[in-house]
Amino acid sequence: MAIPNVKRFRPFCPTCNENFTLMAVLPTDANVDKYLADAVARHDHKAFQDSKQLHFKVRVGQQKQKKAK
Repeated sequence: MAIPNVKRFRPFCPTCNENFTLMAVLPTDANVDKYLADAVARHDHKAFQDSKQLHFKVRVGQQKQKKAK
């Protein structure tokens, strides 16, 4: 079940040279451009790169384990 008023944003981080996904519920009177500029300033570059590496990590030699009886 999804939250109906969540908006998805894809701001660009000039330090990482990548877009990242940001999901937020903003008030109706909020300035979206100001919020996104602040979000890019607070973006954690190291954690983003680490999670990206873990996501595309290829596991070599993974075998099915046998259950001991």
